[in-house]
Amino acid sequence: MKLNERDYTNANAIRVLAMDMITNSNSGHPGLPLGTADIAYTLFKEHLKFDPKNPLWVDRDRFVLSAGHGSALMYAILHLFNYGLSIDELKRFRKLNSLTPGHPEYGHTVGIETTTGPLGQGFANAVGMAMAEKILSEKFNKPGLPLIDHRTYVICGEGDLMEGISYEAASLAGHMKLNKLICLFDCNSITIEGSTSLTFTEDVEKRFKAQNWLTLKVENGYDQEEINKAIIKAKKSDKPVLIIVKTHIGYKSPKQDSNKVHGEPLSAEEVIKTKENLNWPSKTPFEIPQDIRKNFDEIAQKKSNLFKKWEKIAQAYKQAYPSQYDEFALSLDPVREIKSKLKFDSAIATREASYKVLNDIAPFFPSLYGGSADLAPSTKTKIDAFPERNFHFGIREHAMGAITNGLAIHGGIRPFCSTFLVFSDYMKTPIRIASMMKAPSIFIFTHDSIAVGEDGPTHQPIEHIMSLRLIPGLCDLRPADAIETKRAWEYICKTKEPVSLILTRQKLPILANYEKEIEENFERGAYFLVENQNPDLLFIATGSEVHIALESAKILAQKGIATAIVSMPSVHLFLNQDEKYKEKILLPGVKKFVIEAGRTIGFSDILKEKCEVIGVDEFGKSAPEKDVYAFFSLTSEKIAARAEEALK
Repeated sequence: MKLNERDYTNANAIRVLAMDMITNSNSGHPGLPLGTADIAYTLFKEHLKFDPKNPLWVDRDRFVLSAGHGSALMYAILHLFNYGLSIDELKRFRKLNSLTPGHPEYGHTVGIETTTGPLGQGFANAVGMAMAEKILSEKFNKPGLPLIDHRTYVICGEGDLMEGISYEAASLAGHMKLNKLICLFDCNSITIEGSTSLTFTEDVEKRFKAQNWLTLKVENGYDQEEINKAIIKAKKSDKPVLIIVKTHIGYKSPKQDSNKVHGEPLSAEEVIKTKENLNWPSKTPFEIPQDIRKNFDEIAQKKSNLFKKWEKIAQAYKQAYPSQYDEFALSLDPVREIKSKLKFDSAIATREASYKVLNDIAPFFPSLYGGSADLAPSTKTKIDAFPERNFHFGIREHAMGAITNGLAIHGGIRPFCSTFLVFSDYMKTPIRIASMMKAPSIFIFTHDSIAVGEDGPTHQPIEHIMSLRLIPGLCDLRPADAIETKRAWEYICKTKEPVSLILTRQKLPILANYEKEIEENFERGAYFLVENQNPDLLFIATGSEVHIALESAKILAQKGIATAIVSMPSVHLFLNQDEKYKEKILLPGVKKFVIEAGRTIGFSDILKEKCEVIGVDEFGKSAPEKDVYAFFSLTSEKIAARAEEALK
């Protein structure tokens, strides 16, 4: 790297724009952009493989700003490198419907690789991205034709590394030797409350070495040549790399090295003083001299040449290996239309049915990969015929969820992950972010109710199904038997939306008499299993409780009470139906009971219909499954008696 004054001025251009955005908005975090601009500029100029004209180029390097509160840094870079982010959008930083929201949002602003903000999430996303690159390069590359050959870079701070998710994700990355993962640690020893010495005195370097990372140090985070040399060395490693870069939060501002500059905008006077300290040629907000813009234009043009070079590789690959190129191109589409031909004729747990369907469809969905948090024998999430497509995430649910998101948004992999439903709490943030990003992540949760039995309340989910339904954009699927489970997987294969597949440990009877209804109506989210012309009451049930509803209806029929029965495998899909269909299913004016082995709160609001809910509103009990269901009055006899009483 031949350094000149221009390179430092270019880095200052990033600082100035970020600072002006934040002060103009009177909201944001100036500390990180001021502190890390030289790191980011050196990375983008000297190393990052990207093309602003083709921002979704599959073989681009990925850059993740894990410390997402420093979003102004990213927006300044995207503007200067001609990603189409206008100066007007910079002036609308943190304003309603702008392209410059407070934290980076995937799918909202061109050039943003993942949604970050909750600390540590981006770090773990990056591990998923590096995993995807490793899988695809090993699967498709040929001698002299590296179709996939890129790196994943991260900028993180102390906050990211304090979060437990970073331990989980770094441990797995080191174990897998993800050598194309490089993390630049913005080490400024400051957090919101003050010095990191208040809470964070561990030796980060030793921690990462213990997790099988190469660690490097840059003592001066404003020496671009030193930064460059560290990245060059990192790119030669056979392990993931942590580059510890010593920086000053709020560099060159009057609040340098103060915790106040973390999330407190600089005043207009402080901005002018900072510009003077940087020897910036203009005091006018958002003014970037034309010669500096030209510098960025020249760099961006050189980066575009990298894409053209890759295009030639791709074309040569396509000619030499046409069938494999077609498979590669197909892998970039996360959806498939697949129909399983499996038949089920005896009682089976939906987790077991899911396992059978997963293995039935796997040959027709070669980009489907996944695993569990050390629970595959229990969650039944192993692909037998293709062991290379199974992940072993270890007992790391939080990182597993975020890594799955990284795999999903990287492209080329359609990922699933699994654990017990009660442990979805460990994954709530990545599930939520998957929904924000509309990432095609598949979250499989088994052991879905008090039927877990003897393991007791710590392992019996109560509030979890409803809490997942409350996440906007997440498709909940809780099938009632093996046939619904098969239909659930068929839907998962063809949707791009994030999905939670909720499955039983216990065996459930087959709804053999209703296969036609399931086949035709499953994807509407709710449908009649039993439809009466003039029913006295309506049972709406989900999952394993559908069978209790059917048995309860038989008891009531003996007493002359006509019952309609609706299976509701997905509240999300049902609420997406038109009003006419919803009215048909909900039978306005008919007495309703909802049956689900979980919290009763929420169904009346969801269905916008008055209904009684039979469920569980306290923690479970350690006892055999049947005894626990009886304790909570979730038996056909007790439900029938309650319904009969309600009709009097």
